[in-house]
Amino acid sequence: MNPIHPENLSVLENSLSLAIGEDFSLENDPDVIQQLIGDKRSLNTKREYQKDLKDFFLFVAKKEPRRDLVLQFLHLEQRHAVAVVLKYKAHLIKKKLAEATVNRRLSAIKSMVEMGRRLGVCNFSLDDVKGEKVETYRDTMGIPAEDYALVIALVDRSILKGKRDYAIMRLLWDNALRRNEIVNLNVLDFNAKEKTLFILGKGKGSQKEVLDLSEKTTDAIASWIKASKKKRSNEPLFTVLAYHKNGARLTGEAIRRLVDGLCKQAGITKKMSPHRVRHSAITTVLDLNNGNYRATQRFSRHAQVQTVLKYDDNRQRLQKQMSDSISELI
Repeated sequence: MNPIHPENLSVLENSLSLAIGEDFSLENDPDVIQQLIGDKRSLNTKREYQKDLKDFFLFVAKKEPRRDLVLQFLHLEQRHAVAVVLKYKAHLIKKKLAEATVNRRLSAIKSMVEMGRRLGVCNFSLDDVKGEKVETYRDTMGIPAEDYALVIALVDRSILKGKRDYAIMRLLWDNALRRNEIVNLNVLDFNAKEKTLFILGKGKGSQKEVLDLSEKTTDAIASWIKASKKKRSNEPLFTVLAYHKNGARLTGEAIRRLVDGLCKQAGITKKMSPHRVRHSAITTVLDLNNGNYRATQRFSRHAQVQTVLKYDDNRQRLQKQMSDSISELI
């Protein structure tokens, strides 16, 4: 390798000593929490981080997390910072919060510290602060197809609201969509001719994925678009019909109320939500394909096959089968 010429070395040294230009400078010190929140795409994640970090600083400093206070914490020495966070964790456990809640709040603090490290205002890590072990049971059984048929039959498809609601209820079942995936849909995402729908899937960022639709779901969406007289391709697919908010994008909470109300009206005793409908659809697909969890993963769009296995375990109720079998031996 040829050595660097003295003249070139001098130029290199000068370039490294140059100050950052004005266009790239930060005013004073960075607002770490603002940067952290701005780095997240999910509105729900933004809200939870803000709430959890507020709770942390109110406990440790009796103040809300302003920029200077956050920087004071991030400038602590390793042992001091770990001690503060461990004290907060002990406080959460004393309040008898669920393990998952404790872990979520610790995760928010760790994310703030990591952002501080990236911004060069923090030299410690919280690797020594361990989360709580969580063993949760998730009821993934949902309700059977015949019960959901009773629910969706209650929708009055002769009126405008009914056409909208029917299309939503079909998407929840036929494609096991999450409510946020439905909320984020625009008119241009639907292709009636190809019978496809582009969605912003969970954890996919801004990259949309294409889903094939059933004949019934395609017809339901097309009927809603025609009746609502939607013409602009970039407008929300599902919108509010109330007079004072007519045309606004439908919210996830509105979809939750829709599902909850229809299920109660149908006499479903189990507490239902859009995600419970998703559970129901996934479990039904497992039944239809005789437990082929890899094929079911294509339908559910779970990132990990292990998640689908939990559905299969609940569906088969293997523990009960084994208990019943061993019971008969004595």
